[in-house]
Amino acid sequence: MQKNEKIKVAIFGYGNIGKAVEEAVSVTNDMTLAGIFHHDEMGRLQACQPDIVLLGVPSREVPKAVEQLLKAGLNTVDSFDIHTQIPTVHKHLDEVARQNKAVSILSAGWDPGSDSMVRALMQALVPQGVTFTDFGPGRSMGHTVAAKNIEGVKDALSMTIPLGTGIHRRMVYIELEEGYSYEKVRDAILHDDYFAHDETHVIEVDNVKDLNNVAHGVHLSRNGVSGTTHNQRIELTMSINNPALTGQIMVATARAAMRMAQRGQNGCYTMIELAPIDLLEGEKEEWIKRLV
Repeated sequence: MQKNEKIKVAIFGYGNIGKAVEEAVSVTNDMTLAGIFHHDEMGRLQACQPDIVLLGVPSREVPKAVEQLLKAGLNTVDSFDIHTQIPTVHKHLDEVARQNKAVSILSAGWDPGSDSMVRALMQALVPQGVTFTDFGPGRSMGHTVAAKNIEGVKDALSMTIPLGTGIHRRMVYIELEEGYSYEKVRDAILHDDYFAHDETHVIEVDNVKDLNNVAHGVHLSRNGVSGTTHNQRIELTMSINNPALTGQIMVATARAAMRMAQRGQNGCYTMIELAPIDLLEGEKEEWIKRLV
């Protein structure tokens, strides 16, 4: 890419995240939309040859889709949100990205993603201590998609309720397909890996759309020691529109990925491995003047 050439962005998957990415791209000055592609259009996407692909597919589909795109020599950004699987997926995709001379940014949402960067900074500022991440109250997109994919579920909404000190309750509201047993569907949800580790309540309702709300939030806090000084406390609180923030973060991360590609930094990265200044549109000298 030439210095002032716009980044050609393709969107793969067009649900809430894909639509939010499209909106975020539309208000940048350094990107242009190369195309929007659905699940069955991988071949057409590859033929388009964008500079980078931003994935809006469910997390469980991300590793396979990213691997296929990387093998085609395409750079990628995704918002994969299954925390426990990130180290294994990261290691595998790093090998694939390096072999195909591409850059992939894994788990570029707000958590995991930008919250991960904040936790890393908190860890550096307060090396000894405890960090708590409390989500919500609000809609979890990943958990909602997981519930919708359970056999017998017509529609679903999963709300995350913070109980404090990083402990959460999942409130899962479901509409059933005709002929399915509530008890059978409830048990399948409770044993799904997305829900098995938290207190989860499954509630049958007549119409999920009456409950739908994309608001969410997070409160990050760390208490501990800087040097030998105790009682250090750092906090961050956000109230957000879930898909809008995820889409914005993915677009900013795509910018960083292209700068890394230009520097030959091939491989798969998480957001804590990125230089924050690479996320920002414009020249780094101007941001140093404004932010330092």
